[in-house]
Amino acid sequence: MSLLFEPVYTDGIAQISYVIGDTDAGIAAVIDPRRDIEVYLDCARANGVRLAYAIETHIHADYVSGVHELAERAGARIAGPVSDDYGFERRLLRAGERLELGATSLEVLHTPGHTPEHISLLLRDEMQGEAPFGVFTGDTLFNLDVGRPDLLGEEQTRALARQLYSSLFETLVPLGDRIEVYPCHGAGSACGKSIGDRRQSTIGNERVFSDALEPRDEDGFVEWLLQDMPEPPRHYARIKKLNGQGAPLGGGAPIPPPLAPDAFRDAAEDAQVVDVRSILAFGGGHVEGAINIALRDPFANWAGRMLDADRPVLLVAEKAQDAYQAALHLHRIGIDDVAGFLRNGMTDWQNAGLPLERIDQWTVHELDRRRLEQDVLVLDVRSDAEVAKGRVPGARHVFVAHLEQQLEELDREKTIAVYCGTGYRASIAASLLRRHGFAHVANVPGSWTAWQAAGLVV
Repeated sequence: MSLLFEPVYTDGIAQISYVIGDTDAGIAAVIDPRRDIEVYLDCARANGVRLAYAIETHIHADYVSGVHELAERAGARIAGPVSDDYGFERRLLRAGERLELGATSLEVLHTPGHTPEHISLLLRDEMQGEAPFGVFTGDTLFNLDVGRPDLLGEEQTRALARQLYSSLFETLVPLGDRIEVYPCHGAGSACGKSIGDRRQSTIGNERVFSDALEPRDEDGFVEWLLQDMPEPPRHYARIKKLNGQGAPLGGGAPIPPPLAPDAFRDAAEDAQVVDVRSILAFGGGHVEGAINIALRDPFANWAGRMLDADRPVLLVAEKAQDAYQAALHLHRIGIDDVAGFLRNGMTDWQNAGLPLERIDQWTVHELDRRRLEQDVLVLDVRSDAEVAKGRVPGARHVFVAHLEQQLEELDREKTIAVYCGTGYRASIAASLLRRHGFAHVANVPGSWTAWQAAGLVV
């Protein structure tokens, strides 16, 4: 036999899915697939296997599952844990049973805590002997972190945290130090507090280096876990509901059409305009009312937080390829109505003589020089945990995800200078302020990182 083991990393959502199977037997499964499934189909063709199963370890909240696409296009049978929160048929995977994939097998472990239904999958391969050698942990155990238990609401958080303690210390750790850990997420995902950089680990490595697996009693673990837990991204509840019902089939990510400036301007009256260019390009000139969410690793997370999934989206990008990539990221988080993108970026818009808006860009030195002026309001849009570690003296704090709900608390007559960690979220916030009629707004590229590098007062 020949073991097929193919991790698939998806940037933007820092998600890891897996193709696992036996090439001699011609059978494989996909564990926790993303919505755009061509990568799995290509892998199956290249290795001569049939994708027999599309498996979920739990109901995901951060990305739209691809199990239905695999069932439709590859004939895979959907399999997943027992839960009343699922609204579709699947093969139920119960603790203790094995899913046979030729000479490879997956044994189901019930590992609740991140969610009540969560399972992990213990990997065996005949060439390795009878003993298991790896475990697909989903969102239970990551490198240097564990799954957050607070996505179902405050009333369930502590109970889930206690279940997570049991799953870790009574189910996973006893598997032994040599067992390899294959998680569903890497660094950058909000499914944990602070996931490490390694996309694969071992139980032993995590016992030595992860704070999560330090010896503690259950109460101590729960207090450690819930301390400084960042708030869940608001789009997680929408995606979890969508995945529980079963995501609609799309046949692949939509390809938005290019729009001439006049057509784009007309369509923008009923749409959300998202400018995915860099913060400096956006500041130099942009379409009125656009929100700047730059096409970098955090794009999907912040697009999910800031956009209305029920309204059409129009894109402004440097080039068509960027618009297509942004549409793909939006598709992965269930925002499918991308009505088009501005043809030739801002070039045709400017050549058509259409109006431009601008946002001033202040260096940290200019911010320091002007922060005490009477007509300047310094606005810190980082998270509570970041602000607790230090801020620009005199800065007002409003987390960017809450900004639109607190606009009336800000003085529209002042120049509002916005900073965050690097300028990325500050540009989102600055663009929102301009969209809501704040006339004098400045973004601070580099933001807190540059402020500290310059040795300015904290």
